[in-house]
Amino acid sequence: MISPKFFVDRLSKNGISFFAGVPDSLLKNVCAYITDNIDSNHNVITANEGAAIGLAAGYHLATGKVGCVYMQNSGEGNTINPLASLTDKEVYNIPVLLVIGWRGRPGVHDEPQHVKQGKITTGLLNVMGINYEVLSKEEDVAAKQIDKAIKAVKAGDVFAIVIEKDTFDSYTLQNTVNNQYELGREEAIKLVSGAIGNNAIVVSTTGMISRELFEYREEMRQGHERDFLTVGSMGHASQIALGIALEKPQRRIYCFDGDGAAIMHMGSMAIVASKQPKNYIHFVFNNGAHDSVGGQPTVGHQIDLPAIAKAVGYKGAIMVDSKESLMAVLKNVIDMEGPVMIEIRVRKGNRKDLGRPTTTPIENKEALMIELQK
Repeated sequence: MISPKFFVDRLSKNGISFFAGVPDSLLKNVCAYITDNIDSNHNVITANEGAAIGLAAGYHLATGKVGCVYMQNSGEGNTINPLASLTDKEVYNIPVLLVIGWRGRPGVHDEPQHVKQGKITTGLLNVMGINYEVLSKEEDVAAKQIDKAIKAVKAGDVFAIVIEKDTFDSYTLQNTVNNQYELGREEAIKLVSGAIGNNAIVVSTTGMISRELFEYREEMRQGHERDFLTVGSMGHASQIALGIALEKPQRRIYCFDGDGAAIMHMGSMAIVASKQPKNYIHFVFNNGAHDSVGGQPTVGHQIDLPAIAKAVGYKGAIMVDSKESLMAVLKNVIDMEGPVMIEIRVRKGNRKDLGRPTTTPIENKEALMIELQK
């Protein structure tokens, strides 16, 4: 494996010392090293991957230097617009170094939401005319590949370094999100799920929230047909929930969101509010971190999500940060007229033996669609 220090130092010594992006599980060790060793003005964890391209472009305009944008390959889609219409040679010709975690690489077992993205990861780069190297796990070979990438971006190109599973050696994040909130996320999910009624439909976001909801149903020996587990497409659970809520006004629709996901496509909150769905309740389980991919911080604990929700037109919005305050809100949740946001401040972290859904995404979809016809 490659030392995260070696990788970052090799870039820094060649003038690449600005980083932006969204953390990824395959990059968590190098992202952790960057977080601990690069100041916050030169390592920006962005709302989404496309925004990171814009940030790197701004950095280049101000300095003439090249920025590095890191992401999971699932974020490639968010980057296509700015890569094609901003940084491309036929537009503004702005160099960027991309570092992309290759989830779902063909031949490597992964979760179902990564399979298609894994197949098209390098194909998307080819279509956009972006040269790339799959980084070797041997430092002497990797050094030559990094040098090739640096030469390319210094010549004005966009170049991608693609990272396979187990490429980087372990590194433990020191600058961790530290909060002392009473509730853990899984406990909060259990409390909410137990209070919303048996007829409720839940759309849960990608990552730990969907996994913990699935485990709760298993523990309670309940079916999964009322839940849509959004295992991919981070940031879009609120719109999936809205699409259901508008067509099924007789059902109560609950979105179980995370802070990173809500921030990633925050404009969606304005669309929810504009439609004023009375049957829509938006829970945001806010631990201030990208918990599923290494624990790097979000700005979730630095902003006032309920104030934002109210400003864009939610009928009600509230923040709770204890079991007592949550239980007080849940007493009335099934009678609330939406759209309402309920932000729950929770601790970072999850139990080590947390399982994954045992149903396939298609099974999940089909069961829900049958339920929604009742």
